[in-house]
Amino acid sequence: MGEVTLCSFPDTQTNNAANHMKKYNVGIIGYGWVATAHIAAINATSYAKVTAVCSSRKLDSTQVSAQHGGTLACYTDLKKMLANPDIHVVSICSYPYDHAKHAIAAAAAGKHLIIEKPLALSWDDCLAVQSAVKSAKVKTCVCFECRFSSQFLAIKSVIDRGLLGRIHYGEVDYYHGIGPGYGQYRWNTKKSAGGSSLLSAGCHALDALLLCMGNEVQTVSSYSTTSSNKDFAAYEYPTSRVTLLKFKDGRVGKVASVIDCLQPYYFHVHLVGSEGSLLDNKYYSTHLGGLDKAKWSELSMKLLDSGDVSDHPYQTQFEAFFQALDKGKEMPLTSLTDALYSHDVIFAADRSAELHAQKKSAKG
Repeated sequence: MGEVTLCSFPDTQTNNAANHMKKYNVGIIGYGWVATAHIAAINATSYAKVTAVCSSRKLDSTQVSAQHGGTLACYTDLKKMLANPDIHVVSICSYPYDHAKHAIAAAAAGKHLIIEKPLALSWDDCLAVQSAVKSAKVKTCVCFECRFSSQFLAIKSVIDRGLLGRIHYGEVDYYHGIGPGYGQYRWNTKKSAGGSSLLSAGCHALDALLLCMGNEVQTVSSYSTTSSNKDFAAYEYPTSRVTLLKFKDGRVGKVASVIDCLQPYYFHVHLVGSEGSLLDNKYYSTHLGGLDKAKWSELSMKLLDSGDVSDHPYQTQFEAFFQALDKGKEMPLTSLTDALYSHDVIFAADRSAELHAQKKSAKG
């Protein structure tokens, strides 16, 4: 239940020496904000190093190499990068609307895949990625990296040890004001790029709820609204969403995705079980004698407290991916199979919200 200790990031000289012993060369598709976080995290693992970047804009290989350490080849032609037999894994950091086509092309080239969330902006495209991966028999890692955070590793440990009993209600909520000045805002405001509040950002919260309560969702009902603040007027879709989930065994859950809030980043977790409850980093359990029922006990863990990709637990996730790849196995927690279920629920929630909006509009 304690903190997860991450390996320190090596300096350039150490990194260059270690690169010769690493087994997997990684090519990056897209060179923006999230790509820089992927590069640092991949290079910090004990298994892999980034050796190539493909971007739609021309990059200076010398400059990029100096920034990240090692020698990075820079491509503008994706086919040429994918044709390089020395690249074993591709990390897809392009815009969400390009994820599916890039994943399919990389899989067809026999490359193992790291795919930023969301997998795609439609369920059909998600299924196309699944088909390509199955055909190519490549391994996958989807960036629902919050599952590898100190917070959720500790929470899952509490659940698995039965300290909460049977969880019958859970809520995981994502509060993060993605307004002007935030890197993602530039493209996230467009429906053709962001998709929805839940798909573009709150998907982390929904995925975390499924981690805690399981995948047996029976029905989904979702409602959306918007902020009247001018900073969020550019959004082409509703920026606040609440989604209610009913599981096949009768349990219920709730996810809020609020990307128009004016407050500090907050990843809210409240789980209620037959033998106790958990609230963010606090818990109470009847299984632990001597606890004061009037007070919470506290878990020593790092909370998810920032939307900045440089603070995300990519290194822990990628280390797990490369370890699994080394054994010829699917990675735990965030393989394509895990991510597909979360996306299925997300798209069901999007459809539900649209239906509720249409009914409201029809009533005038």
